[in-house]
Amino acid sequence: MAKAGGGLIWATAEDLARSRPVVLSMYRQILRALNSPALPLGHAARLAKKAECRAIFIFGAEERSLHNIRDLLDAGRHTLGLLNRGRLP
Repeated sequence: MAKAGGGLIWATAEDLARSRPVVLSMYRQILRALNSPALPLGHAARLAKKAECRAIFIFGAEERSLHNIRDLLDAGRHTLGLLNRGRLP
């Protein structure tokens, strides 16, 4: 494990186990928000957005850096906020 400024930058098994439910919950919330009738999306566009979301989270599932996991969650929260206001990210 590498250290940067006194803190660990690589996730341990405990870190990954702790962040997994949070990431999965964020993924599910975004998928639910994409189903909102308030969004100006047709069926094909909605499926494309869901596929894009799935690809981002599948790629993020392989991530082992604490900073990148935190960034993924921050981006997910921002996206969810936009979706909940009826806007597309």
